[in-house]
Amino acid sequence: MRQLRGKPLNDLLKGLSRPEVDLVFVLQDMQDPVNVGSAFRIADACKVREVVLTGITTRPPHPLIKKVGRGRDRRVPWRYVETADEAVAELRGDGYEAIALELASGAQLYTDVEYSSQVCLVVGHEDHGVTNRTLAACDRAVYLPMYGRGASLNVHVSLGIAAYHILHAGGSRA
Repeated sequence: MRQLRGKPLNDLLKGLSRPEVDLVFVLQDMQDPVNVGSAFRIADACKVREVVLTGITTRPPHPLIKKVGRGRDRRVPWRYVETADEAVAELRGDGYEAIALELASGAQLYTDVEYSSQVCLVVGHEDHGVTNRTLAACDRAVYLPMYGRGASLNVHVSLGIAAYHILHAGGSRA
């Protein structure tokens, strides 16, 4: 076994077919530009429709977003909306199921949910998470199980895990 590079790597990637899930990320008050850059990189890898930055989320152009995201903020469509609940309401009006990734009452284990073919995935501030106001605007909340002593993972790590799961488990209902 050898690491793929060049043409063999390109051939492998071109041969992959992306699941038919329309995915949008909403970043609520994500302050750390490293997390925002990572979110753009995940968005590019998952081929999301767009990234919606809200509240005090650090926005491009920013040198750390560019560096960590490897310039994906120039490749992935993004826009700014003042509040996350406003962005969620707009996306729900467009037919998206709004799912907050948050440790919240009534949240379901992320692997136990049947996802629609249009998902708006909402993640929140590094310390405070998704606000109650935004949670109320969402259709549901999901969480990642934590088996160690920590209560959560880094927000961009959680975003990547949930996004890939939604892509590969989603689209089972219209």
